[in-house]
Amino acid sequence: MATHKVTFLPLHITVEVDDEKYPLADHGRPGSLLDIALANSIPLEHNCGGACACTTCHLIVREGEGHLSPMEAEEEDRLDTAEGLTLHSRLGCQAIVRGDVVVEIPK
Repeated sequence: MATHKVTFLPLHITVEVDDEKYPLADHGRPGSLLDIALANSIPLEHNCGGACACTTCHLIVREGEGHLSPMEAEEEDRLDTAEGLTLHSRLGCQAIVRGDVVVEIPK
């Protein structure tokens, strides 16, 4: 059993998750940032339902980037269309948490 802390900025909400209990919600990949956000009532847009078909769940990783699953080609291609793209951008529906992370929900 591994527990991880995920902090969502600018809300300054930190939640603790147990990776043995994934999936937590019904959108995005099990254990993804979107899955965790929805299970903890954190507002994270996801117009496509977490299917990697839009960029509304775009997040910026501020700490712990190495504690997320590697980015796959489909996510990378989709991110190219995200507004406010940075070198630390991820789609919440695709990035699976494997350790403590801090992410920012862009405005």
